[in-house]
Amino acid sequence: MVADEQLADWRERALRVEKEVARAVIGQAATLRLINVALFARGHVLLEGDVGVGKTTVLRAFSRVIGGDFERVEGTVDLMPGDLIYHTYVDAEGKPRIEPGPLLRHGERLATFFFNEINRARPQVQSLLLRAMAERTVSAFNRAYRFPHMIVFADRNRVEKEETFELAAAARDRFLFELNMPTPTDDAIRTALVFDPDFHDVDELLERVAPGILSWDELNRIGSAIQRSVQASETLQRYVLDIWDATRNPAAFGIRLEGVDMDKLILAGASPRGMMWLTRAARVVAWLDARTHLLPGDIQAVLPAVLSHRIFFTPVYELRRAQLVEALTTQLIEKVPTPRTT
Repeated sequence: MVADEQLADWRERALRVEKEVARAVIGQAATLRLINVALFARGHVLLEGDVGVGKTTVLRAFSRVIGGDFERVEGTVDLMPGDLIYHTYVDAEGKPRIEPGPLLRHGERLATFFFNEINRARPQVQSLLLRAMAERTVSAFNRAYRFPHMIVFADRNRVEKEETFELAAAARDRFLFELNMPTPTDDAIRTALVFDPDFHDVDELLERVAPGILSWDELNRIGSAIQRSVQASETLQRYVLDIWDATRNPAAFGIRLEGVDMDKLILAGASPRGMMWLTRAARVVAWLDARTHLLPGDIQAVLPAVLSHRIFFTPVYELRRAQLVEALTTQLIEKVPTPRTT
C-alpha cells in the first residue's frame, strides 16, 4: 500500500524529471511531458521525427534520470533475433564463447532498452522485441529471463525508406504512445540550437541532467498506486466509451473529413487495450496535476498520442494516413460531447 504522502513525494520527483531533461533538450516541452506520462503509466514509447531533431538525446536523458541499467541497440538490416539474445566470439585461446546479448546481460536490473531506428530491423527482430515488450520476458538457454522493470524507447527515421521495414500493426500497438517530435519553430530556440556551443556536444549536455532521480525498481509499484488513486466518474466513463464508439463509427458523432467517404474510412477502431492505455495515461496526467479524479481534459491531452496508431483505415485511405489521422483525432476531441465537470 502506497500512502498519499509517498505519492505526493513521487509527484515532486516526476516533475523534477521533466525539468532535468529540459536542461539538455529545449523546445520540446509537450514531448517531454508525454514521455514522462508514459514512464509512470508503465508504457513503451515510439518516437518519430526528422533526422537531427534530438530524438536520441531525449531518450538518453530519460534513461539517465530513471537509473537502473541501460541498453541500446542499433537497428540494421543485418540484425537478427539471436543478436538480441546472445553474443558469440572467439576468446584469446581460440575457443568459441557465447555470452548473453543486450536483452539478457543485465538481468532484472534492465530499466531502459533503447532501440535506435527500429524500422531498419527485420520483422523477425521486431517480433522478438514485441514479445519482450508485452511479457517482459524471453526464453533462452532452456530458461526464462525476466526484466519486469524494462521500458522500451524506440525511434523511427521517417525520412529514409530504403532498407527499412514498416512496423506491423501488432508491434505498434505495444507502444503506449507514438509521438512525433517536431522541429522547433521558435526563433530563439532555433538560434540557441544552431549557434550555442553548449548544444553541440550531446555527452556534455547529458552531464547536466542529474542521474538516478527515480528509484527505477519502484516504478511498477508507484505506477500501480497512481492508477488506483485517480477515480473516474460514471459521466467520465460514458465519455470515454463514446470516444471508443466514435473511433469505429465517426459519422455517428457528426465527424466529417474533407474528401472522405466516412462510411468507407474505418477498417477497425481502437481496441480494448488501446482504450485501457488511454485511461491509464490520463490518470497519470491527473496525478501530475495533483488531482484524484479524471477530467475530460486529461483524456484529451493524451488521446492523439494513444489512438493515432490504433485506428486503422481502409486501403484506399491508408496512403493518406498521416493527414487523415491528425484530422480525425482532432475531431474526436471536438465532436464527441464533452461532459460538464464541477
